[in-house]
Amino acid sequence: MALIYLQAENVSKSFGDLEVLSDVSLSLFQNQRTALVARNGTGKSTLLNILAGYDTPDSGKVTLRNDISVGYLPQEPQLNLSKSVLENVFNADDAISVAIRNYEKAIESTDKMALQNAIDEMDRLNIWDREQKAKQILSVFQLTDINQPVQLLSGGQRKRVALAAVLISNPDLLILDEPTNHLDLEMVEWLEDYLTRSQKTVLMVTHDRYFLDRVCTDIIEIDQKQVYTYNGNYSYFIEKRDERIRAKLAEIDRASNLLRRETEWMRRMPQARGTKAKYRIDAFYKLRETALQKIHSNDVEIGVSASRLGKKIMEVHNLSKSFDSKVILKDFSYTFNRFERLGIVGANGTGKTTFLNLITGTLPPDSGTIDPGATLKIAYYRQSGMNIPEDVKVIDVVREIAEVITLANGKTITASQFLNNFLFTPDRQHTLVRKLSGGEKRRLYLLTVLMQNPNFLILDEPTNDLDIFTLNVLEDYLINFPGVVVVVSHDRYFMDKLVDGLLIFEGNGEISGFPGNYTEYREWAKEQEKSNAEQQTSSKGKTDSKRPQPERKKSKLTFAQKKELEKLTDEIVKLEKEKKEIEGLLNGGIQDAKLLMDISNRFSEISKLLEDKEMRWLELNEFEE
Repeated sequence: MALIYLQAENVSKSFGDLEVLSDVSLSLFQNQRTALVARNGTGKSTLLNILAGYDTPDSGKVTLRNDISVGYLPQEPQLNLSKSVLENVFNADDAISVAIRNYEKAIESTDKMALQNAIDEMDRLNIWDREQKAKQILSVFQLTDINQPVQLLSGGQRKRVALAAVLISNPDLLILDEPTNHLDLEMVEWLEDYLTRSQKTVLMVTHDRYFLDRVCTDIIEIDQKQVYTYNGNYSYFIEKRDERIRAKLAEIDRASNLLRRETEWMRRMPQARGTKAKYRIDAFYKLRETALQKIHSNDVEIGVSASRLGKKIMEVHNLSKSFDSKVILKDFSYTFNRFERLGIVGANGTGKTTFLNLITGTLPPDSGTIDPGATLKIAYYRQSGMNIPEDVKVIDVVREIAEVITLANGKTITASQFLNNFLFTPDRQHTLVRKLSGGEKRRLYLLTVLMQNPNFLILDEPTNDLDIFTLNVLEDYLINFPGVVVVVSHDRYFMDKLVDGLLIFEGNGEISGFPGNYTEYREWAKEQEKSNAEQQTSSKGKTDSKRPQPERKKSKLTFAQKKELEKLTDEIVKLEKEKKEIEGLLNGGIQDAKLLMDISNRFSEISKLLEDKEMRWLELNEFEE
């Protein structure tokens, strides 16, 4: 039987008069990968804080197995901004973290005794592999400058530092709040693979539905303060949740029909007060309670109109942009079409957000022109979110833009009614912005963008911090939006459902187009790679001897990649030999300070080279197999 790692019993939590959690009970078992699903503002992050030990419940208790360690990634990680990436990643006081931290610091110093002591401690703990694994994870998240102060990093980079720190600490239980935020698509896919291969026990909150489908073994839903458990992935959850709601609606319908008959019986007020009559009276009140239940859809209602769109949308001619020596765009031209749904993909740092800032006029190009149509009305949903005072009421944020909003059907509603459509109750409408959850702030920002009645919507990571139910409604609205939609998103499900074309930012100013969604693009790219490999193999076969050859299994590698793999194998052997020789020198004790420093620097250089070459070898070898 699987071990219980964590158990919550009747956990409740309120903030002032707002009850966020009410009698929540759940259990996490070893090797389970569980997602917590609920609407924004229903206490998901609060519950994770409590389960991770960062907050206490008003009532109830949380029991954690004594012999396990917990790693927690909060939605807004608290890092030491004055310290480096390395110091934040290895910020724990355990022997391993201290040893690696001291070793990396000693490499940068001129203190030969400190370096020798650090090397001795690394040897004693036998953690050289741990250090290399840490650098591999940092490399995946594009955090290669480990000595860079965290205060110089962007918000997204800081979230990746926090995620890397949690993964590197290698805990028994991972608690992750929106782990895919600020990751590019390749990073998300790497994290999927890491979590499934490592057989970690995981509790997470995420809006990424493909991630839920591919990683999770169980889903816990909190709906109207009730907890429901589903032993399956996201697809299973959707199926069983619909069944649950249909069954509940049928139960309410049956109870309503029966209630009419029992109400008539109660009106006659039977004189008999025997056990049977008393039982029937008690049953009546239970029946009435069931019949009066309501299944609230709690779905956001997006009904805003769009401005009329002319024939000419926007034309981009020979656009170029660089930052110092880094080329973002080079002579890029594009013509936007009516009702286009365009997705923008690419690794972090390839210029996706810069491109959006260029076409909105937020950033001037180095050269080229942007020619908008006469009727163009752009609304831009930025990844950075709203820039409004935190001590303003929600209702005042909307009224500042408009007191009355025109809907797609031509009707008008007040700002308060519009907020209600976005699930802001009258009480929440008069709440200060700073008291909203992260998801509620995102929902508020979204409605302020949509109520501008644009005909050209630009959305930069719109799915961050929105619950999956809001996302489903947003997708349906965008599919039917009578204008142009341009979206940057790491959410593959969102991209697949919405876009009909892609711009792929490949770096160094290179941008290519693809007529299809993200999954179609990935499949096409794999087919292209396979086709190229087969052509390389075929070409090589024609130049070989015409003598009959034994049939060979076709390699998925190109000829050049096979040569690279052979070369890497030789280089890794040589580097490992040199590394072992240097370890012998260091362990033998070196008196000359300069020589010790030179040898130590070479040791670090070799370790980094080995890491890079081994990673590349593994990638190529996977295709070869």
